[in-house]
This record gives sequence, structure tokens and C-alpha cells, in this order.
Amino acid sequence: MNPKLSNRIAISVLYVISGTIIVILAALLGYIIISGLPAINWHFLTSPARAFTSGGGIGIQLFNSFYLLILTMLISFPIALGAGIYLNEYAKQNWVTALVRTAIEILSSLPSVVVGLFGFLIFVVQFDFGFSILSGAFALTFFNLPLLTRSIEEALAAVPNAQREGGLALGLSKWETVTHIIVPAALPAILTGVILSAGRIFGEAAALIFTAGQSAPALNFADWNPFNMTSPLNPMRPAETLAVHIWKINSEGIMPDAKAISSGSSAVLVISVLAFNLLARFVGKRLFKRLTAS
Repeated sequence: MNPKLSNRIAISVLYVISGTIIVILAALLGYIIISGLPAINWHFLTSPARAFTSGGGIGIQLFNSFYLLILTMLISFPIALGAGIYLNEYAKQNWVTALVRTAIEILSSLPSVVVGLFGFLIFVVQFDFGFSILSGAFALTFFNLPLLTRSIEEALAAVPNAQREGGLALGLSKWETVTHIIVPAALPAILTGVILSAGRIFGEAAALIFTAGQSAPALNFADWNPFNMTSPLNPMRPAETLAVHIWKINSEGIMPDAKAISSGSSAVLVISVLAFNLLARFVGKRLFKRLTAS
């Protein structure tokens, strides 16, 4: 076969495969958003859910999802950043680091229900945290840490060695080179990994069913004392997230408008993840320009 013809055929096949994937994803997202948009309004986004009557909302579940996301990232990101820097910049390439990387790869592929059961046994039962936001955040940290560590390590490895050599040639220490040159250069890729892990956390349900719980007690948004049980900031209260709420409605929802609530909640979940991704990419570009003076 003519090499030019075979090349054109291969490129055409790749275009067809890519186009098919894009069409499927666009159709899926479009169906979720279009079917859920009629149910979305200010009352739906701010009012609490109702178990037996129609007209409920997702206000508490939406707040719980973002609160749990922020708390999980505050715990997991510093650990993952330190682990990624150590593995890529300081650790020697031997069988120990190879074993650690293999363990990270294995842990990143664990089913979320296994992580949820682990979190239930350790944090809910053994540490006696009960069904709480804190239990859910710790469980999601174990769920998120391997993927985030691996993505940060790969982002740092993608920075050319010439930048490391340049920093050392200017008299900077190893740590100064890493913090002032390598990390800023890898920031866009690091933020991409953070975005992917944040979206994974925001849409997680199985791990939270066994740790954060399936109930959403009424909250007093005028009380910001984290030691009060009705305070939104209390980390020891049970917290049904948006993803868990969608699962619960579709499995045992008995309210008259269960389908509308489920469709609206799914649309809000998808839109929130998309908005978070776009905002994070915008902030990442601004930070990259500011830190690298480019």
C-alpha cells in the first residue's frame, strides 16, 4: 500500500474515533444538563431536601459537597506535593522507590467502595469519629492521595533538567531550585492533576456512603461556630453530599418529584465540575504567568 495512502487512512480512523468519543460525551452531558435545567432555580439550590413531599432542594447537600472537597484537598494536597517532590527530586532510583511507585499505582486503582469500607472500619468505628465530614475527608484522602501524588510527580518530571542545572549553576541550593524554579514551571500540570482529583472527589458517592453518612441534618447558616452541631463548619456532623443524594433518590426516593430532583441534582453536579475546571484553569494560567514572569 502507498505510504501516503496508509497514513491518510490511519489519520482518518483516528479522527473518526476521536469524533465518536466527543459526540458520545457531548450527548451524555447535553442530556444530563438539558433534562435537569428546568428544575434548577434559586429555591432548588438553597432550600433543604424533603423526604416525603415535593418542592425540596439541594442546598445542604451542595454545601456539604464543596465543604468536603475543600477539607479533603487541604489534607491531601500538601502530603501529595511533598511526596511528589521527594520521589522525583530527592529519592534514589532503586528497588525501594520502584516498589513505592508500584504501590501508588495499585492504590490509585482501588474501587471506591473498598476505600469506603476501609474508612468505615478505621475512622467511623476504630477512631470513633462516627458518620461525619471528617471521616469522609480522611477516607477521600486515601482515595485521592495516590492519583494526586502520581500526577504531581509526573508534572515535576516533565520539567527539563536544564532548568535544574541552571538553578544550581546560579548558586541556588537544591531546595531553592525546586521551590523557585521547578514547582512554578510545573504548576500548570500540577493544577491539572488537582482538577482531575477534585472532580473525582466531588462526584464520589460510594466511599462517602460508609463514612460521611446518608443524612443531611438541618443547618443554621447564621451559626459559624464549628463546635456547634447545627453549624455548617462542624466537621463532626453527618453530611450527605450531592452525589450521595442522587444515589439515594434513585434507589429509595419516595417524594413525588423524585425524577425532577434527581435530574436537577445531576445537572448541578455536572455544571459544578465544569465550572470548577474552567475556573481552576484560568487561575492556573494567571499563577503561571505571575510566578514565572512570562
